[in-house]
Amino acid sequence: MKISKRWKKSFFAFAHIVGILCLVTAGAMLLPIICSLFYGEGDIWALLLTAGLSAGVGYPMWRFFKSPRELSPREAFIIATFGWVIISAISAIPFVIHGAIPSYTDAFFEMVSGYTTTGATILTDIEAMPHGLLLWRSESHLLGGMGFITLAIILLPHGMGGLRLFRADASPGQVVTGERFMARNRDAVVSLWKIYLSVNLLLICMLLLGGMSLFDSLCHTFGAFPTAGFSPYNASIGHYDNAYFDWVISLFMFLGGITFVVFYFIVRRKWKQIFINTELRWYFMICLFFCAVVSCILWSHGVYDFSDSVRHGTFQTLSLLTTTGFASQDYEMWPQAAQMFLYTVCFIGACAGSTTSGIKIIHYVLLWKFIVAVIKKAFFRPLSVISVRINNKRIDQMIINIALCYFIINFFMIFVGSCFLVLVDDINFDIAMKAIVATLMNIGPSFAELGPTDNFSWISDTGKWYLSFNMLLGRLEMFSALVLLYPSFWKD
Repeated sequence: MKISKRWKKSFFAFAHIVGILCLVTAGAMLLPIICSLFYGEGDIWALLLTAGLSAGVGYPMWRFFKSPRELSPREAFIIATFGWVIISAISAIPFVIHGAIPSYTDAFFEMVSGYTTTGATILTDIEAMPHGLLLWRSESHLLGGMGFITLAIILLPHGMGGLRLFRADASPGQVVTGERFMARNRDAVVSLWKIYLSVNLLLICMLLLGGMSLFDSLCHTFGAFPTAGFSPYNASIGHYDNAYFDWVISLFMFLGGITFVVFYFIVRRKWKQIFINTELRWYFMICLFFCAVVSCILWSHGVYDFSDSVRHGTFQTLSLLTTTGFASQDYEMWPQAAQMFLYTVCFIGACAGSTTSGIKIIHYVLLWKFIVAVIKKAFFRPLSVISVRINNKRIDQMIINIALCYFIINFFMIFVGSCFLVLVDDINFDIAMKAIVATLMNIGPSFAELGPTDNFSWISDTGKWYLSFNMLLGRLEMFSALVLLYPSFWKD
């Protein structure tokens, strides 16, 4: 009876928060519904029916399944993991009802890609889609970039464990940096959303000033600062071939790769905290190095003149480094050396606590400093105590172990996933590996048959479900999802 009561309380907490997520999803469909009414392309009923279904399921769950107690860590991990799956499943419904994506597997893949800010698509002709559904597809980036779990935290009753839910959905890199900037978690999330929406609004205005339509500005903004990548055009940003748009979006992709704590420090004018930020300095240096190298390769090979080489080299490097996935040109037509550097940045990612995915720079910084410390102690200063320091603070050995574990798991998942995809789809191992990297790192477009002018439509249904799982793993930063597979997690 004791176990039964505990699981009953867990179910009530789970149902209450899922109800909130369903209501958030229904409310978010208002913007695409308005867009659909404006363009009148026949997708209004699909959106209205799905919004009604989501609200109809969500309201009674929110209203009648309440749990006044604080969430346990186990409940927080379950909600943080399955919340993404449930909302993706609901959000895929309008595409199937309308018939724009008749296969539910394909529609689910598309929405998981949207919410996880991956940007991988199964659509062969994006421009044939109705505007309302295209905006809904892009709006999933806006929600997923900050994480719709954070919206649920704002709406949670006080004392229900929003902090644990936030930690379950956060990057392990944030454990490394230990950056927290407000005492009350709800206040922190509200501040994050204010900053997030303000920067998005600024980008919309800048794109409008450049002559982009309001619809296109919304879609590309939702894909740029949230570092996602869906575009309403088959050629992505390359559709415009406009230097102004390329540079503006490059800037905001770069900003999307910076941890949100930095934006908070800027607002509060805490310049010292910014200058001592180790990961931020490395992020600047890595971006500068790879942008410069790719640009020089393009220029030296005569692909473009100097200004266009810098423009396209910078844009594409930042797009893949920040796991955005926009394309200003078909980079598969570039020299192999440039493609190799672009493929390398896919394994790096940007800053922890940003809208990006990937392994994250902080883990590479931590491992590099740890390697240097070990070499110094082993060969030069055997009697000394050499510590690893981030942001001028000594890092505990347990945090180093977490970073090592996270690093190893990522590469383990790449190789295991590649083998699985080869088995189920009978494809080349190199292509399978690129598909896993593109989805696990939440990058979107990759290389070869998965390049910027191609898509994932040819992958089998089994392969798409597995790649969807990889996208969720990448967005949840591995641990939140993989901990559910550990038997003792479910024991009382």
